[in-house]
Amino acid sequence: MLNTVYKDAIINRDKMLSILKGPKFEQILQKARDSWVKFTPVGERVVTAGIDSSFNSTKFQGIEFWATTAVSVKSDGEILVDLHKSGLGAAEDISSIASKMEIKACEETVDRVDMVLIDGSLHSQLMTRQANLGAAIVKIMAKRNNVIFIAKTSNTRKQFERLGSLAGDIFYYNHVTNTPGFSKIFVEKRYGSDKIISSTFVRLGDSTPIIKLELLGDQYGETDIKTIMNKLYKTSVGGYPYALKLAHNNCKVSDKELGKMVSLLGLSNEIGSREVLS
Repeated sequence: MLNTVYKDAIINRDKMLSILKGPKFEQILQKARDSWVKFTPVGERVVTAGIDSSFNSTKFQGIEFWATTAVSVKSDGEILVDLHKSGLGAAEDISSIASKMEIKACEETVDRVDMVLIDGSLHSQLMTRQANLGAAIVKIMAKRNNVIFIAKTSNTRKQFERLGSLAGDIFYYNHVTNTPGFSKIFVEKRYGSDKIISSTFVRLGDSTPIIKLELLGDQYGETDIKTIMNKLYKTSVGGYPYALKLAHNNCKVSDKELGKMVSLLGLSNEIGSREVLS
């Protein structure tokens, strides 16, 4: 069965790719080229912290065990905030718990470093069903204007949608350049005048991955983006901020770790229970 699927994919490769590119592909690429500002950052020494959260759960015999974590860690490995919560039985939306932890970690970090980097998208915080979460992160970000959301991947299709783009914006920027620089600032006001998001796609070094930066407000210019890039460059590895890599590694709740917690609680030894995790 799989061999047939592979064979069909190879045979229809050109057709599939032509659909992805669409009829205005070259026009979109040209707009992406025109929107790309070449800039090679120069390292600037600042104190940076990365924030990330993680959650996981497993069910067995009608019972759910869940765990969430969030961490704030500096580029030198010093952990500033370490939050965790776990429970047995039905929980509220686990992703919301993780978001609350990220906001709390940010609140406890913002006055202790020069720059706070949060893994993910500001959009996801403002789109949450709990309006108080969006209001909380906006208040914290406005305090010192030193909080930036950074995403390794992005599915947004706002910048080229008028040209009928079929892929995310990042797809087209990756096609037109492999040099350091950034895309012209894109401003979105759909959440209200107090929750404006300015975003830009950034590459910190030659042939490194593009990352997306999201900032609160519409007061930013190209000089501000260059300053931010200089600050990010000093403590980045392979084009990605090392503080965020450390935050991810320190907070991840893997299936293996979840299994250890289940074992420590003795749940895996309950009468009639079966192996919780494979």
